[in-house]
Amino acid sequence: MTAEPTEERVTHWDRIILPDIRNFHTIDVYLANGGYKALKKALEMKPEDVTDQVKKSNLRGRGGACFPTGLKWTFMPKQTTKPKYLCVNGDESEPGTFKDREIFERNPHLLIEGIVIACYAMGITTAYLYIRGEYGKWVRMVEKALMDAYTNGFVGQNICGSGFSTNIYVHKGAGAYICGEESALMNSLEGQRGYPRVKPPFPAQNGVWGCPTTINNVETLANVPVIIDKGWEWYSKVGAAKHPGPILVGVSGHVNRPGVYEMPTGEPLLEIIYRYAGGIPGDKAIKAVIPGGSSTMILRGDQLEGIRMDAESLKAAGSSVGTAGMIVMDEDTDLIKVITRISKFYYHESCGQCTPCREGTGWLWKILKRFETGQARKTDVDLLMEIANNIEGNTICALGDAAAWPVQSMIRRFRDEFEKRVVAEVETAVA
Repeated sequence: MTAEPTEERVTHWDRIILPDIRNFHTIDVYLANGGYKALKKALEMKPEDVTDQVKKSNLRGRGGACFPTGLKWTFMPKQTTKPKYLCVNGDESEPGTFKDREIFERNPHLLIEGIVIACYAMGITTAYLYIRGEYGKWVRMVEKALMDAYTNGFVGQNICGSGFSTNIYVHKGAGAYICGEESALMNSLEGQRGYPRVKPPFPAQNGVWGCPTTINNVETLANVPVIIDKGWEWYSKVGAAKHPGPILVGVSGHVNRPGVYEMPTGEPLLEIIYRYAGGIPGDKAIKAVIPGGSSTMILRGDQLEGIRMDAESLKAAGSSVGTAGMIVMDEDTDLIKVITRISKFYYHESCGQCTPCREGTGWLWKILKRFETGQARKTDVDLLMEIANNIEGNTICALGDAAAWPVQSMIRRFRDEFEKRVVAEVETAVA
């Protein structure tokens, strides 16, 4: 089902990334339903034509930054004496995000197919699939699927008789949020501490072991076989015009049916909450929504009308699509408690390399604790904003921004929640 990038919207969606087919994770069922057909088609094309298809489709990264995937692939040098690598980011440590896990469990072969197509397009012979260390169950699932793909000739030497060869290695993560940042992921893969790197140089010039490297998110690569199979024209007309294609939205919090839902990009947030996730328990009002994982800016529940799940719409609303991990909070939610818990997470997960982040995240959490325990002063509201502003944009990676944005947006949109928790200041008369 397609949708024109106009006011007309898709009203029914036949799932592609997570199809409702029994045992689809097994290679026999995957093959019986057209699996690896896109890979065979891609191997008959020139590598640059594969990249061009992805570029024209306007596929944007599903890991948070929404960077155009095809454009990123063109950064990989064609002529180099060094090995080239693909790193697949399956660390998925962002609070509120759990969509990559669904691909690992329900459609791992689509991911593997996308990885091999990406490797072919960029001339890469080694790919590393970096999966969150806590995902032990899902690591085993992916390893089983990968073994079956090797056995059937879809990975390894002379894939499908094309003469192209590439290997995929599963690597368990180091158990730290920071390793989801692409350069910290590469350091972790090399066996080093997960410190983000200063850029430039960028990974395409100096990545894993100093070699050209491309990093893509799991869901991003799962979209690639769809583009090759159905064509870039079809894909570009699905959902939002500037951010097309299917998207996996993980809905959690105060909803009747939490879970991961596949839909075209551009679905209204209110429709996602009420039609997909079944609405709010007890028919309570929505107080707030975090649309794309805990690092994205919070939205007021009474201002959701017209906001859609795509990069442009959420940017215009003062937030971002992030990883599409939507957290819904009802009218009884203590937002001070929420933002204090979020800030504690970023304080704990800061790698400590940058002073603004290392020190600032701790200050944010300690001051927010004063609001939570009834010890905050009137000046603490502006102090929180000042600290967040000094963190934002002053760190090597985006973890500092991720810590600052929730605090900034919470104060801007719910300042009254902070002010009513301030301790009354009693003036002392001077004799």
